[in-house]
Amino acid sequence: MKALRKLAPGQGLSLEDVEPVRAPAPGEVVVAVRAVGVCGTDLHIDEWTASYHFMAPSLPVTLGHEFSGVIRAVGEGVAGLAVGQLVSARPSTTCGVCAACVAGEPDRCTTRRGIGVARDGAFAAEVLVPARNCIPIPDGVDADVASMAEPLSVSHEAVRVGGVKPGDRVLVLGPGNIGQGIALFAREAGARQVVVAGYGDGARMQVLRRMGFTDLVDFAETGGIEAGLAPYLAEGRFDVVIEATGAAAVIAPAQRALAVHGTLVITGIHAAPVPVDLVALVRNHQSVRGSYRAPEANWPGVVEFMHAHHDTLRHMVTHRVPLSRAYEAFALARDKTATKVVVQPQLDAVAGLAG
Repeated sequence: MKALRKLAPGQGLSLEDVEPVRAPAPGEVVVAVRAVGVCGTDLHIDEWTASYHFMAPSLPVTLGHEFSGVIRAVGEGVAGLAVGQLVSARPSTTCGVCAACVAGEPDRCTTRRGIGVARDGAFAAEVLVPARNCIPIPDGVDADVASMAEPLSVSHEAVRVGGVKPGDRVLVLGPGNIGQGIALFAREAGARQVVVAGYGDGARMQVLRRMGFTDLVDFAETGGIEAGLAPYLAEGRFDVVIEATGAAAVIAPAQRALAVHGTLVITGIHAAPVPVDLVALVRNHQSVRGSYRAPEANWPGVVEFMHAHHDTLRHMVTHRVPLSRAYEAFALARDKTATKVVVQPQLDAVAGLAG
């Protein structure tokens, strides 16, 4: 079968012929991939940015960690999952033997491996997944929406870490897939105002408008961050600011836009250290928190949200392409005209191109 792989350290990916997935061992399932999203992580791996050099010992590896698919085979001892069932998956696999896992605290596993990062992922027709990582998807949720369970869990966690509560004013920096999800969960949490800001992000702002957001700022049109935020800061600084850009230049103005006792949440992956004004942090009783992987216990709530808001979430999937056009999918994901680009391997099978 065809698979999109990182073969060696350095820039670039390769669409390769690989052996079919082996039969599932006890506790495993084989998932026939229906949709896999192109993520910022995938772009960083392609570019081989410094924060992803940790992958080198795992190469070569098939990418793809945001996915959904239909179970094709189940291994011995698997319960609660059936062939033909649509699932998504938590991409972080735990070892089961470290002290944290033995103590029943898998979120603290010290030797976890990521599907699509340290073990083969879903940019292929099939992927092998631990059964405990599979999340059943309810009827009525399409496969492309289901493939966003992982990024939505990241967005949900950012809002939880920020402690967003009813009546808060929230600033979201970055209107991409994660930022859009953050805006949705902040609104769900009861925020009085959700402002989403970006730079040269007209197409993504249109997606946010279709999802019902009106407080949108494009710094490319306002002459910069300070001018763009000025009308909102005239009403007061924000209770919570959530950064989802990975751009170092936004951190200082983000902190200046933060209220006394406010919380700044960092979700972007930054390739180098970023300065923080510690004097302002102390005198304003501000908090800076990092947010990354969602706890396992939060996933069912994310799936419930996905089911309840399915029609809204469909706006976020802006492009769908077959696996044979994976390079094009990555180019689209770098283009700010796209929000979520989804690769659908079965489209190649229909065309007889699966290989």
